[in-house]
Amino acid sequence: MTTTDPTPGSLRVNGATLHYEIRGQGPLLLLIPGGTGGAASFDDIADDLAIGHTVATYDPRGMSRSTLDDPDAEQYVADHADDAFRLIGLLSPHQPARVFGASSGAITALHLLSTHPGRVARLVAHEPPVVELLPDAHEHRALVARVRDTYRDQGLMPAMAAFAEGMKKDDDGSGPNPEITLPPHAAARVERTRANLPLFVGRVVPAFMAYVPDTDRLKALSDRLVLAAGRDSRGELPHRAVAALAERLGTGLRHFPGGHIGLTTHPAEFAEHLRDALGTR
Repeated sequence: MTTTDPTPGSLRVNGATLHYEIRGQGPLLLLIPGGTGGAASFDDIADDLAIGHTVATYDPRGMSRSTLDDPDAEQYVADHADDAFRLIGLLSPHQPARVFGASSGAITALHLLSTHPGRVARLVAHEPPVVELLPDAHEHRALVARVRDTYRDQGLMPAMAAFAEGMKKDDDGSGPNPEITLPPHAAARVERTRANLPLFVGRVVPAFMAYVPDTDRLKALSDRLVLAAGRDSRGELPHRAVAALAERLGTGLRHFPGGHIGLTTHPAEFAEHLRDALGTR
């Protein structure tokens, strides 16, 4: 749980105003959230990571307190990565930053590293769903189309159910996915971010799951890239995708506690592994 009140700030970027929060002092560590959680998704680990670092968290454009100039604007990975680049420029103008990205935030971080490598000292990307690298990518394009059509025809919750079904583990004979029980404060946080779901389902999911990483560029930068996955998410779509990226780049895959949302379900252990992966011990 958070024990330190973060210092808030805002930054004007192209087409949006970002809400960010900083804790601690020292070299910059930028945490890029996935899904709909925003800055709050890092509340359980940010204080720990702020020992010896300035930790910056933020709500991605259109989420929670980061407003869009045009609420109906399309979402693009390049815009999200440019937002992260501008935050680094604001908070660490003279030094590159360490960066962590989770899920769709890891896709943002991969594009940031590809396009602005001089601003990233080290990147840990946890389960970016780069599904276009998979041999069955056509099935996942169909999933995105199904989620989009379900949202249009039946509404938000049926679309979320279709999306969750598509993220599940392959039928490998190991049985169904284990039930995930969130700590009470984390469950309350999910409720607070429910208003972000329409943007996530309607615009973020289609844009981010269509993203094709520049693997040649990333391979050349792999000395500062750590690809990570959850110990408990083997066989699930994001785990399969990051494993395919690791194979393409010829790097290892570091396993973190928990599954796709291990930073929420296993925060203390997750923070310890993240500090080690970032080289901040």
